[in-house]
Amino acid sequence: MLKIYAYSGCSTCRNAIKWLKQHAIPFEEIAIRETPPALADLKVMLAAHEGELRKLFNVSGLDYRSLGLKDKLPTLSTDAALKLLAENGNLVKRPFAIDSKNKVCLVGFKEPEWQAAIL
Repeated sequence: MLKIYAYSGCSTCRNAIKWLKQHAIPFEEIAIRETPPALADLKVMLAAHEGELRKLFNVSGLDYRSLGLKDKLPTLSTDAALKLLAENGNLVKRPFAIDSKNKVCLVGFKEPEWQAAIL
């Protein structure tokens, strides 16, 4: 089943969930701040995005800025970066949608991308 890691205060997350409901797509919603994606899911997502770590980070978030990750991320190992994401849901770009069985790996919400991947 499709897992959607989302934050209720995020309008992009709300739009993605609304879109899923409009298309009658079953999903499990997970509060990203309280339950960040597991390392296994992060690794699958990273592979789907051709190893581009930055695509998994919420680069406009306060936590990203306060930790100085703009400068640190290029020098972090992949394991260290994924560990940060797994420990702090605020750092993860959202919504974070994954269904390993059906090979759905989406971060952020762009309707054409979601249509192509899910419908």
